[in-house]
Amino acid sequence: MQKIVISGIQQMGVGVSDVKEAWNWYIKHFGMDIRVFEEKAVAKLMLPHTNGEPRERYAALAINMNGGGGFEIWQHTGKTPEKPLFDLQIGDLGICVAKLKCRSINETFAYQKKVNTTILGEISTMPNGQKHFFVQDPYNNIFEFVEEPIYFSKLKNIPSGGTYGAIIGVANMEESLPVYRDILGYDEIAYDETKQFDDLAALPGGNGTFRRVLLKHSEIRKGAFAALFGPTQIELVQAMDYTPRNIFEGRIWGDPGFIHLCFDVQGMSAIRELCEKKGFPFTVDSSNSFDMGAAAGHFTYIQAPEGTLIEFVETHKVPILKKLGWYIDLTKRDPEKSLPMFILKAMGLNRVKSV
Repeated sequence: MQKIVISGIQQMGVGVSDVKEAWNWYIKHFGMDIRVFEEKAVAKLMLPHTNGEPRERYAALAINMNGGGGFEIWQHTGKTPEKPLFDLQIGDLGICVAKLKCRSINETFAYQKKVNTTILGEISTMPNGQKHFFVQDPYNNIFEFVEEPIYFSKLKNIPSGGTYGAIIGVANMEESLPVYRDILGYDEIAYDETKQFDDLAALPGGNGTFRRVLLKHSEIRKGAFAALFGPTQIELVQAMDYTPRNIFEGRIWGDPGFIHLCFDVQGMSAIRELCEKKGFPFTVDSSNSFDMGAAAGHFTYIQAPEGTLIEFVETHKVPILKKLGWYIDLTKRDPEKSLPMFILKAMGLNRVKSV
């Protein structure tokens, strides 16, 4: 049987109303300055999540060479992007917060103050002892910086890295856990507590009572990009004293907000079997290789019980140095073997100062 390899979180999908404006902000504030791909096209395969219609879009994938996953910055161009229909609260259903890693919480806090990011509250401590704080971008998306010692690079221009995970609002913890634990491999519970949490108080709706379950993976991730992505975590939050609403209520995939969480994988056939066995069949499947110009592969989606879209991408081709036409064909490699460090670091040559 084909083996499942999950290398880590490849990217957080961030729906925006203007890709260039948002990307420039993420470059300055979060160091997302490595262009992996950028293109305009039509999303023809996402029909189950776009009201049955192909949607014109403009998307870019950017990463931070300190390590962690990237952002897929995504904009509807065939329709007006629709903002949330109500004021979102922590615990509303779907991806509430994108987690970002940082090597020093104090340095990162100071940097975010320096660049005038909107900071929500002060540095505080998660129930497992990790230091963290929250910020908000100009589009009302909330990000959480979490101190994490394992890094890919230590760039001096910015003290933080890329996507480290997510806080996901769920309606029923026991129904949602199997997706993250049994399919995505987050088999270690760092904490499971129900109460009011001081470290959430600065967030919209954060004064309520919540059940919080922080999930980590006990095994070190393997695969071509595992060293770049590093360890990750998923935090599930269930509101106990109010009825949460779906973040994308009345809207479609690609509208502003956190639209999906994407995992870099190998062994798509085995993943299909596992997802079907667990009761979460693919809702989208590119079947053969998709081509995004600079990158190619096979992508699929499942939907968790609370509505979160999880994307799997089996990468076939990826640009290392696009200017010289240097691409890596991953179909001929051991799926568990990491790319050599010099190749991963060469991706840093695709840095952009602005777009």
